[in-house]
Amino acid sequence: MHYAIVAAVAVVGYALGTFPSAIIVAKANGVDITSRGSGNPGASNVARTLGWRKGMFVYVLDAAKGVVAVVIGRLVAGDAGGYWCAAAAIVGHVFPVTRRLRGGKGVATGSGAMLVLQPAVSSALAVVWVLVSKTTKKASIASIAVTVGLPVGMGVIGTPAWEILAMAGLAVLVVVRHLPNLRRLRSGTEHTLHGKAA
Repeated sequence: MHYAIVAAVAVVGYALGTFPSAIIVAKANGVDITSRGSGNPGASNVARTLGWRKGMFVYVLDAAKGVVAVVIGRLVAGDAGGYWCAAAAIVGHVFPVTRRLRGGKGVATGSGAMLVLQPAVSSALAVVWVLVSKTTKKASIASIAVTVGLPVGMGVIGTPAWEILAMAGLAVLVVVRHLPNLRRLRSGTEHTLHGKAA
């Protein structure tokens, strides 16, 4: 793949990732989501603060960023372009230059991208997320579980090694973004899906 094409795909993906879904939806409801709950501008925090319907709306918007990124990347440069654009969209969501690199965790955007790139694995992990979140009442635990499970699932179905390595790298980024959640889990102050620490 030509370097200029890679760069162009990455720029487009990053720009898509910076779209502040949670902040826009929360502001439309008179709330600064970065000062509520965990302070994270993501679907889970919106759901805890404004209800599951608005949280789901934010999730769909964030996931759509990943879907659109993959579609554009593939149209421009095939499967490799899809992965490059998806990776850039996740990075844009996590580190948006428009908000001083203070973004979300990347789970929703990543799930949208993987729904297109790896539909079978993504469908299985969606079930895992629901089961873990219902059992633990913690979105963070469910998100970490599916993030770690993604490259594992790709390996099980025989995905090419370069794709597994690419997703493993992004998985590390998402898990690192969840380190504050892990600290709160250890101290017993992590919020549940309903907004209470437990």
